[in-house]
Amino acid sequence: MSSTEGPGYFATYLERASIPWKLVSIDAGDSVPRDARKFSGLVFMGGPMSVNDDLPWIVPALELIRDAVRKDVPLLGHCLGGQLVSKALGGVVQANAVKEIGWGEVRVSDNEVAREWFGNLQAFEAFHWHGETFSIPPGATRVMQNVNCANQGYALGKHFGMQCHVEMTEELIDLWLSSGADEMKASCASPAVQDVDEIQREVRERLGRLNEIANRIYDCWTEGLAR
Repeated sequence: MSSTEGPGYFATYLERASIPWKLVSIDAGDSVPRDARKFSGLVFMGGPMSVNDDLPWIVPALELIRDAVRKDVPLLGHCLGGQLVSKALGGVVQANAVKEIGWGEVRVSDNEVAREWFGNLQAFEAFHWHGETFSIPPGATRVMQNVNCANQGYALGKHFGMQCHVEMTEELIDLWLSSGADEMKASCASPAVQDVDEIQREVRERLGRLNEIANRIYDCWTEGLAR
């Protein structure tokens, strides 16, 4: 997890549900756990780096993900985290056709797996900040998509990976707008990159609706945790 991309609303969700959690800042030098079974679930958050970068924690993280699948420990990936899980399970991570920054609709796929996670929900507005995307790993099912990125989410049993961000808070959005200002300026030609004013428009109302979507995904995911 990157220093600019903390657990956000996911931490709020866990605390509200009285689920204990431990933060491992692998990009800041924390060692990657080796045994997935020491945890009831593993969650990978976002970051500005690429899973294809030559970073010392990438390979151990991929090994931990594969260990979790072998030992039936539920995985949850947000953006970079979803890319890590995809790559670990045989998927490919590469540049998306366009960079996505800001709010945008995500459509729920029309299949039984998607309905297990989303019920009858057909679409929602999510937050996006990515230039790369994952392929759906072997054995998994696409459960989310949009016009700018075909693979917005996938599920494989208890495991769930997202390209979009459902964990956003006002604090995270403000931090990203500040730290990512140069990236936004350099990417403004993309039709999927919004300006600051649009991103901040009705942000509390948008985040309230996004919290409801996050609750739905997190509720489904936590059902698979060992108690």
